[in-house]
Amino acid sequence: MLVFIWLTVSLSTNKGALGWGEQFCQHLGYCVNFENITAEAGLCAVIPCSFTSRFEPKYIIWYKCEYHKEICRVSDTVFNSDKRSSNVQSGFKGRVSLLEPDVTQKNCSIIVNDLRVSDSGYYQLRVEGEGEKDKFTFTVAKLLLSVTDLNQKAELKIPPLTDGQQVTLTCTAPGFCSGSPPIFTWMWRRKAENSSHIPGNITASTTENLTAVAQSHSSTLTFKPSVENHNTDISCKVSFIGGKTTEETATLNVNFNPMNHCDSGYGVLPWVVAGVSLGVNVLCMIQILVLW
Repeated sequence: MLVFIWLTVSLSTNKGALGWGEQFCQHLGYCVNFENITAEAGLCAVIPCSFTSRFEPKYIIWYKCEYHKEICRVSDTVFNSDKRSSNVQSGFKGRVSLLEPDVTQKNCSIIVNDLRVSDSGYYQLRVEGEGEKDKFTFTVAKLLLSVTDLNQKAELKIPPLTDGQQVTLTCTAPGFCSGSPPIFTWMWRRKAENSSHIPGNITASTTENLTAVAQSHSSTLTFKPSVENHNTDISCKVSFIGGKTTEETATLNVNFNPMNHCDSGYGVLPWVVAGVSLGVNVLCMIQILVLW
């Protein structure tokens, strides 16, 4: 977490100094710095990059093509800061953006949202300026992006539960950015039963902006547990764009509150013996203090 935030701050304030990753110099005055990145499908990849050039850049272009190609083709374009360009591959449109919109800062760092395993591959940088000859493709090296299957789990927070007392459960999606907000699904399952939707108040997912590129997605479930919910499994399923999902399950531990069963002086105390639910009548003793 701290490393991620430090990284994004450094990228957004960098003035073209080649201060991270490995440096590759092609010609005098033309160097690029970046590092290979590994990320998980459904989340995002923040790719740090900076460069130097002998002209003032106006546009930044990123290609994706095979490693053996010296120069990627126009049809390999995955991002172009020139909004007039129509060459960006349809699968990347709207998913790639610059961390620093001011291209003159020579910060070529990008963020790729809603990652897919097919995004894995080699990426090449090109910069263009105003003049006809102000164009340069960095063929000295390509950046490798490796996208693996989603392995991170959702985080499920459950406070102490008491019979009849309203409580709020929180489910937080993995990662700190994904682009599109994920879909949350709450389910519960009693022993030897199939999963079902939970009755109660399920709020819409919320997004908290942590930094310029870091976000936290979460969902809350508010309901009143009963003793019948004791030992029930509750699951939070998080679904990302592209069909990637992750799920976290916990078992509810509901504390019995006898006062909830004493409306008429008597109550029914749930009990479980050898897996069989029993109802035991109990007399609710009420102590009355008379003030003279």
